Amino acid sequence: MLAEIKKSAEKFAPRLIEIRRHLHAHPELSGEEHQTSAYIAGVLSSCGLNVTEAVGKTGVIGDLAGSGSDSRTLAIRTDMDALPIQEHLELDFASRQPGIMHACGHDVHATLGLGTAMVLSQLSGKLPGNIRFLFQPAEEIALGAKWMVEDGVMEGVDAIYGVHVFPSIPVRRVGIRYGALTSAADELEIVIQGESGHGARPHQAIDAIWIASQVITTLQQAISRTQNPLHPIVLSIGQIEGGRAPNIIADYVRMVGTVRSLHPESHANLPQWVENIVQGICQTYGAKCQVNYRRGVPSVHNDQILTQIIETATREAWGDDSVQILPDPSLGAEDFAIYLDKVPGCMFRLGVGHQNKTNYPLHHPKFEVDEDAILTGVVTMAYAACKYWQVAA
Repeated sequence: MLAEIKKSAEKFAPRLIEIRRHLHAHPELSGEEHQTSAYIAGVLSSCGLNVTEAVGKTGVIGDLAGSGSDSRTLAIRTDMDALPIQEHLELDFASRQPGIMHACGHDVHATLGLGTAMVLSQLSGKLPGNIRFLFQPAEEIALGAKWMVEDGVMEGVDAIYGVHVFPSIPVRRVGIRYGALTSAADELEIVIQGESGHGARPHQAIDAIWIASQVITTLQQAISRTQNPLHPIVLSIGQIEGGRAPNIIADYVRMVGTVRSLHPESHANLPQWVENIVQGICQTYGAKCQVNYRRGVPSVHNDQILTQIIETATREAWGDDSVQILPDPSLGAEDFAIYLDKVPGCMFRLGVGHQNKTNYPLHHPKFEVDEDAILTGVVTMAYAACKYWQVAA
């Protein structure tokens, strides 16, 4: 089976480069992936898959039926939205949309999904079970997976795979991590209401800015002294607004930030923990406050068996040197975790780093992938999919 997959992937490789470059040149923002969806649907239809469009607003499903007796369905999810970033690359296929760029590699992800579908559609007679390809919108705003699940894409699905490119991993390598891969990501809004007064007489006012500074400092200090240091938490206030003039004590401050965590118990307790600290400080200094803690996406936690399948498939396809075991999880977030509330799954990292040039990070206007990674990703995903029915019980 592996030899057939490699031969098919190599045959499709030039076409996959064309697909990736087309997607890169025509990026669309989250929830606006109309042309991207139509293009993807067309490619899937040409492969003979049963295609459903407008799923999860602008998402696409491609169903490939196996010919075996195994009734289980494996899902393969890739995303397809771009970022509001002005591209700074001088490429023939650079973005044609001002201020929009595939700076997170979703053009490559979608290409990997299509390439895997193209390869496996030629081997469908040898597939024991069914495969559902999910092309998801709006990952960058962490809403697309929710939309897709609400539209029923996980009905009848038994397991799911996902992939994300990584520029710090060299091309032709695959990053594997067992257990936690990414963090939970929540949103935090804190509003502090004080009393205005003259800047020369602060004792006659309740200074919302000064109280806000105490809140920020205390939250940061309290993490190191009240939370388990083996369960990482990052709380960052990224926006703060308040005050009317230099000589007027501010009576109102609004702060907005993000909270990242890896451990389920810590994640569950964070809203009340933040509330208690903010309320305590504001009561001490006579201010009122409102804390709005909004759950975002949970942590991506890779299933042991499905991760082992990816590792084994990579080693057999490309050799032991192609596997890079990731020692640490990322505090970045991924709404792939939403699917894992329904079924077990695994996301792996695909190395796209160039060998002899600067590799800019994700979300950078000069982020660029080594396109040799596409063949590596397609073969790895297709072969792992075939092994799923052999290994997973």
